[in-house]
Amino acid sequence: MSRNMKYLNSNRIIYRRGPINDQPSETFEWGMFYESGTHECYELFRSKAKITSYKSLKWHLLVLWYLNPQLDQDKFEQLAYYIAEKDNGFITFSIPEMLLKKIIYDVSMEDLEYPPKNRIRKVIFKDTTNLTKSEKLSIVGKLIGRNSKAQPEDIYETMILIHDKSEKITVTKIARILNVSTRTIYRNMTHELTKEKELLNEEI
Repeated sequence: MSRNMKYLNSNRIIYRRGPINDQPSETFEWGMFYESGTHECYELFRSKAKITSYKSLKWHLLVLWYLNPQLDQDKFEQLAYYIAEKDNGFITFSIPEMLLKKIIYDVSMEDLEYPPKNRIRKVIFKDTTNLTKSEKLSIVGKLIGRNSKAQPEDIYETMILIHDKSEKITVTKIARILNVSTRTIYRNMTHELTKEKELLNEEI
């Protein structure tokens, strides 16, 4: 089920924001490359990957409120309920209302003056790029594969792009794209990444 973005778009909810302080190492027509990575890029709902856990749901809601400080408590709750409704296509599970209320309360207690913890990103594509998913994978492999180390953040970025092609994620594919050995991937594949790979593959 594809996401129903109507509520977010009609209410002008911001769900993507590029880096505002970090400067790219290289700039291209299609986007930017950050050799050391940046934590400042928030791109919710860009890939086909959906929210698969309570922890991920809480993080998404926290980022949405951080990016939209104009929302009052009532508006934020409406947004949270919309995101948490399985039929709207954002999450893969049904969440009990009492648990959702607890998550909303926990988020409301966070200090929104500080950016939510975020995955590091190295390659950021512009919204206007006409590159195919295969071309994006090629660029990621070429730029990230330069150091031949395949850090966890590099593996995750590659996994998401493979998933967006509606292909099953395998260690062999990741290694081939990043131009490293499968042993390197296994060595840097954290438990969290392994679990994420399984969840993404279940969506195919």
